[in-house]
Amino acid sequence: MQLNSKNYKEYLKGISVIEVSGESCANCLSLMPVLHGLMKQRPDVLLHHIEADVDTMELIEKFEIQSVPTILVMNDDKIYARCRGYQPEEILELWLDSKIEELKNINK
Repeated sequence: MQLNSKNYKEYLKGISVIEVSGESCANCLSLMPVLHGLMKQRPDVLLHHIEADVDTMELIEKFEIQSVPTILVMNDDKIYARCRGYQPEEILELWLDSKIEELKNINK
């Protein structure tokens, strides 16, 4: 789901992951298929997307995004964890698993 300043509260319910990328960012383009593949293994966690551009600047500022790619693990509309830059699949998978599991334990 593509998020923007108007719809993000509607879609951020429970645990979700947000990928923040830029159109001309090579690392973003490399990371997207890796992240999408990892998230297919986690059907109980929704994946959302924010394209860093003029239309999403308000949301980028709200979430304090300073560089792309950035991955956010969210609990409702609150940031729980943040990962900046390209990460190899194995590292990203370990990070996602640990943060999602921590949040599930908190939400019990």
